[in-house]
Amino acid sequence: MKNTLVIIPVLNEADSIAGVISALRQQGLENICVVDNGSCDRTPQIAEKAGAQVVLEPRRGYGSACWRGLQTPEARVADWILFCDGDGSDDLGELPRLLALQDECDFILGNRRGTVSGRSQLSAVQNFGNWLATRLIRLGWGHRYEDLGPLRLIRRAAIDRMAMVDRGFGWTVEMQAKAAEQELKICEIPVNYLPRQGGRSKIAGTLKGSVKAGQVILTTLAVLYWQKTVGRHLVHCRHAKHFLENFLERSVVQKGLLFLSALLLVLGSLLAAPHGDFLNEPEAVPLFWRGAALMSLGFAGSWGLARVSAAWFWVVALVPRLILLAMHPGDDIWRYLWEGHIQNYGFNPYLLAPTADVLVPLRLDSWNQMNHLDHAAIYPPVAQLGFRLLAWVSPSVLLFKSAFVAADLAICGLLYRRFGAVASLLYAWNPMVMYSFAGGGHYDSWFLLPLVLAWLWWERASDGSSLGDRWPAQLGAALAVGVSIAVKWMSLPVLAFVAWRGVAWRSEPGLGRWRWLSGLLLLGVGLLPLAIAALPFCQLSTGGLHCPLVPLDSPFINYGRSAALIPQLVAKLWPASVKANWIYGLPLGLTILWGLASRLSIRQFAERYLIALMVLSPIIHAWYFTWLAPFAVASRNWGTRLVSISGFVYFALPYGLALGTERWQLVAWQRWLLWTPFVVGLLYSALILPGIASRTYFPLSDNSD
Repeated sequence: MKNTLVIIPVLNEADSIAGVISALRQQGLENICVVDNGSCDRTPQIAEKAGAQVVLEPRRGYGSACWRGLQTPEARVADWILFCDGDGSDDLGELPRLLALQDECDFILGNRRGTVSGRSQLSAVQNFGNWLATRLIRLGWGHRYEDLGPLRLIRRAAIDRMAMVDRGFGWTVEMQAKAAEQELKICEIPVNYLPRQGGRSKIAGTLKGSVKAGQVILTTLAVLYWQKTVGRHLVHCRHAKHFLENFLERSVVQKGLLFLSALLLVLGSLLAAPHGDFLNEPEAVPLFWRGAALMSLGFAGSWGLARVSAAWFWVVALVPRLILLAMHPGDDIWRYLWEGHIQNYGFNPYLLAPTADVLVPLRLDSWNQMNHLDHAAIYPPVAQLGFRLLAWVSPSVLLFKSAFVAADLAICGLLYRRFGAVASLLYAWNPMVMYSFAGGGHYDSWFLLPLVLAWLWWERASDGSSLGDRWPAQLGAALAVGVSIAVKWMSLPVLAFVAWRGVAWRSEPGLGRWRWLSGLLLLGVGLLPLAIAALPFCQLSTGGLHCPLVPLDSPFINYGRSAALIPQLVAKLWPASVKANWIYGLPLGLTILWGLASRLSIRQFAERYLIALMVLSPIIHAWYFTWLAPFAVASRNWGTRLVSISGFVYFALPYGLALGTERWQLVAWQRWLLWTPFVVGLLYSALILPGIASRTYFPLSDNSD
């Protein structure tokens, strides 16, 4: 009994939880952990008073609560884990029968459908769902279950090997499928099932809940079966993984790999730096590709590093960036200089295109190197104020680049502090990141820095145990997202996430009616930087206040195209779509709404939104892939890793212009060479890698922030 930990996920079950804990204690079980999943009643307080340990898991989901219970110190030393519900429906008088089977079995399940009382308490939808799911497990894994009941006893060592992934309703079916796949000794015994003593069913209570649960269970089984069948053909990968890991763990190999990765990154930057004038020098792009290839090899080599000292991390992060500062920049930077320059003379860049006659006396030597000379400004107001400040100091390319690299290195520091050196290499030693900010001089690091700050602050809010702990971090996160939006519009959906989650989190007793007010407050704080920064660019007229910050009538916005994926495929079937970029806002909007409705962390939401943006956007440039790089440090996403290398195919576009080609489009093979690694990497991370990890007993780290 002392070696058995009871985990009880609860949500608003104040009426029943004390009785459940009392019944467990009567059976001799004293090690009881109640995981509160966001109750707005007195469930946690009652459970603690009844003698249970209470831990909080603000991220909703049955699997999230179960996983949180497994992370407690008590769970780490327990030999057995007993899961049961907190609503009083499990007949805990059956426990002696389950506990008596511990010597014979690894996984012991209570079968509610094996008794008359159990079947009578299950709704028709529940009975059908249990029958269908267990039959699918039998077809896919060869083991015959009768139920997906919540009362279950499993060895701690067995659940560790399962590397559980699901954090919702699919937790139970994933556990049973993986138990069959790993050939555990499984026992299933009939148990009684009682009417609920408190709370409300999250599944059977509504048709929507039942349908959603069924969808999650079937999807979970489909993914698990895909992993299982693919895994059969990847046995050699498992052995190769063992061999490679053992080989890479050797000290001499680690030192050699570290030195080689660093050398290739530095040497590649030295070779690439002199060849940045892509449009005017036809030979520049092939020579640049040579340097980028060496940097990419060094980056790929860093994936095998198990240890990196702070000195190595920062030296290799700094040196290539310093070398690339000398590189001829991309043509965007000339617009940054220009728009900052004219602001210092009192002109509004949102109202005047560079070709405006009134601006002729202010033209710099670099004026004709700007792109889209007939378009007014498209960058948000905080970015414009940053350009103005830098241009006031000096309209210098080196100064602008240094400002972008400073933000880039600050991101390196934040990630290093949160995730450590090895994980943060995916950003700090990323060749696309190094080129984009230090070499190409793109300002995107300015919007990424506050976005990463918001993510880490929100993570701190998620870990807070009380409203007083969470509220300052939430406000800070909302403000940081607001700054990111005011630098680049792409972060706007993340603010919607922050406001919506602020509503969902205001679930403490007595605060329910203030939930919407708190969400509106977070939204207002997030919009504040944009509102303040926009004031210098707004004008009072007879029609009211006019702030021309978003050029929705710009041909660049409505018709612009580059190295897109889905828009290019759609254009082959529907040529007229090239004049209607707005249509891709519809699937992107649905993706955002799905993310808001799902139980995602801010990191998961931001990463998935940006991935959807990449594949749906008609306008894609290579440096856009840097937006994903910070989040890949946490998710270890292979799609982002691979596209950080394949993204250099994009530079075939300026290469074509330098050779005299007028068409700003990748040819088919170039497009597939750019996008295929990204898509394959995403699929590998989502479907195959979790299955290999569970079968080879390499549990995936829980990167949900």
